[in-house]
Amino acid sequence: MAAIIKIDRLSKAFTTRESFPGVFGALKSLFWGRRHSITAIDNLSLEIQEGERIAFIGPNGAGKSTTIKILTGILHPTSGHVEVLGLVPWEQRTSLGYLIGTVFGQRSQLWYHLPPGDTFGLLAKIYEIPPDLFNKRLEKLVTLFDIAKLLHKPVRALSLGERMRCELVASLLHQPKILFLDEPTIGLDINGKLMIRELLNKLSEDYGTTLFLTSHDTADIEQVCDRVVVIDKGTVVLDSPLKDLKRTYMKKKVLTLTTDEETLALNLPGIAVLENAHHHFKCEIDLSITPIEAVIHKALQLTSLKDVTIENPSMEEVIRMIYGISQHG
Repeated sequence: MAAIIKIDRLSKAFTTRESFPGVFGALKSLFWGRRHSITAIDNLSLEIQEGERIAFIGPNGAGKSTTIKILTGILHPTSGHVEVLGLVPWEQRTSLGYLIGTVFGQRSQLWYHLPPGDTFGLLAKIYEIPPDLFNKRLEKLVTLFDIAKLLHKPVRALSLGERMRCELVASLLHQPKILFLDEPTIGLDINGKLMIRELLNKLSEDYGTTLFLTSHDTADIEQVCDRVVVIDKGTVVLDSPLKDLKRTYMKKKVLTLTTDEETLALNLPGIAVLENAHHHFKCEIDLSITPIEAVIHKALQLTSLKDVTIENPSMEEVIRMIYGISQHG
């Protein structure tokens, strides 16, 4: 299967001028301020196949937004080559716009004082969608995203969750092959987040849409994506299927014991005690030091167990671990 996004040794540097405080400082900066070059992307290479669901993540300032802006044709790179659906984004931005969609959690493409239905009609004109085809697509999307009751309400009167569903519909009217999503669930409540994630999964399964997602919410990554690309300082530090990522980095387990004893004096190497009171003992076990069976065996020597729970660390902990390795490795 051919890659639909190809990034080859991509670099982007920004030039900034040294600034000084105050009015005279502004003049000094204008005429005598030294210029500094800041590298946002550094020799980044990546390929993405059709239908993949990519989590493109990294710490703040890692270069995620700059990469997306280049992929969508907003920015020109300093060097390197990029193809999105066979097009060079910054040279063929108009043609590319008919093939991709974007959803930004903190920026709206809906007109604030108009109902979503009016915006959808305007977008149909912009994307040159024939009326009959537009009506068929809109009907399907309205049903899928359950927004029939929202079509004639001004956007300013919608809740954040309702607006995000309408944002997705607006981005899908022209049936993009790739959907770029930047923090699509930011600010939503639990139900809103779940609904957006379910809709994205259904979109991928039913239409084969390639999803390119950036998010600081690890649940977005875990529930939507099948591949994780981590960048830091403008370069790829990890590229792995999600299932392999868990297997590689989840070297620890969280063990919770309900005991007859009030507390449990369990001193073994590789154990970090998280809770130890009221017949409740919880610890994190480094499996490379002590196997979990040894911990349970030791606990049974000290007390009777009423309940045992074994959990993997959260995805958030795994991502934090990867960030730590990339910044110190």
